[in-house]
Amino acid sequence: MIRNVFLDFDGVVVESVDIKTRAFAKLFEVEGPAVMKKVIDYHVNNTGVSRYDKFRYIYSEILKRSLPEDEFRRLCDSFARLVLDAVVSVPYVKGAKEFLSSCASKYRLFIVSATPQKEIEEIVKRRGIAKFFKGVYGAPNSKADSVKNILAEDGTDPADSVYIGDALSDYTAAKSNGVKFIARINNNEEIFAGIDCPKVKDLDGVDLKIGSLR
Repeated sequence: MIRNVFLDFDGVVVESVDIKTRAFAKLFEVEGPAVMKKVIDYHVNNTGVSRYDKFRYIYSEILKRSLPEDEFRRLCDSFARLVLDAVVSVPYVKGAKEFLSSCASKYRLFIVSATPQKEIEEIVKRRGIAKFFKGVYGAPNSKADSVKNILAEDGTDPADSVYIGDALSDYTAAKSNGVKFIARINNNEEIFAGIDCPKVKDLDGVDLKIGSLR
């Protein structure tokens, strides 16, 4: 029986994936359209990876130059300013708010996100949904490590947990910890095309899907 439900945030609880894409485009538009396209393509193909790792990759593999610490901090601060208010106000994924409201007493709910820890805590608080979660986990810890730590602290059998995500990093975090996985499909069909797992288009009725897991 499922006891723990781990939820990615962007694209699973709220429809915020496009907000992050626009932020990356804005930060690197000064580099020109060709570079900006490479940055956007990399971001879109690696949803669920922390912005910290993305900035380092962009500089080393796309821009081919070093990333000084002061520039790294500027990028992080600018990105946070671009996305925070927008993510607080963006609509919920269909069925997500209802799932949280009705199932917080049924399951132990956790947010596992690549968003920085303080930022994801602030977003959850400002959206008024902190009360639904037993814990909120963000970067710099990886999603896999966050799940591992929650299971260790909780003492729950991994088989009694499920992770709902929309990125390959979510699937990897679940499978590396022996946790069941449900994929939210929304313009990411190619990522999960070859992966055998339950798939949902939103969170409307996802409780029934969780209840069917064995």
